Amino acid sequence: MKKSVDKSTRTRLWFDPRFAIGLVLVVASVAGVAAIVTTADRTSGVYVARSTLAVGDHIEAGDVNLEQVRLGGTEERYVTPGRLPQEGLLVIRTVQAGELIPVGAVGTRGGESVTSVVVSVRPALAESIVAGSAVDVWAGKKTGPSQFDPPGVLVPSASVVRIIAATGLMATADAQSVEILVPKTLVGPVLESVANGDAISVVAVDAALSGEQ
Repeated sequence: MKKSVDKSTRTRLWFDPRFAIGLVLVVASVAGVAAIVTTADRTSGVYVARSTLAVGDHIEAGDVNLEQVRLGGTEERYVTPGRLPQEGLLVIRTVQAGELIPVGAVGTRGGESVTSVVVSVRPALAESIVAGSAVDVWAGKKTGPSQFDPPGVLVPSASVVRIIAATGLMATADAQSVEILVPKTLVGPVLESVANGDAISVVAVDAALSGEQ
C-alpha cells in the first residue's frame, strides 16, 4: 500500500500544472530573446546623405548613398528604396552629410505638396533662424495706418530656404525678406497677407514651443 501511495504522489508531481506553466514561460522567454537577437542583427537598406542637403534641393537615387544599417524596427522613419520615387524628392529640412535621411525631411518631387514664397518680415529675424530652420509664420492683419490686429499663426512649421538681405535705399535695420517652403494649400492666405501689408513675423519653432517670440 505504501508503494502505491508513493507512485501516485510521483505521478501527481510530474503532471503538476505549475511545472507546465514554468516550462511554457521558459520556452516563451527563449523565443523572445531569439526574436530580439534576430531583429538586432537584421539590416535594412537606407539612403544616407552623400553631402549636406539644403532645403529646396531635389534628390534622386543617384544623389545619395544606399547603405545597409541596423535600425531595430524603425525603418518607417527613414527613406528606403521603396520610399524614393523615380521622380525624386524635395528636401524640406536640412540633412547633414552622412546622416540617415528621415522621412520627415523630404517632400514630394517638384513641390507637389509645398512651394516657396518670399515674405518680408518685421522685426528682423532672430540670429538662430538660418536656412533649414523650422519656423512658424505669424501675421497681424493690417486694419489701418500703423494699426494691426493681434497676430496669429499663418503657417505652422514652415521651412526656411534662404534669408535675403535687404540692400539699397530701401534697406532698413528692422526688416528682412525670407524665402520659405509652405504647403500649397496655404499659398493663397500667405500671398493675401503680403498684398494686404500685414505685419508678418517668423518665429523659430523651438522658440514658439517655449513661449518666446
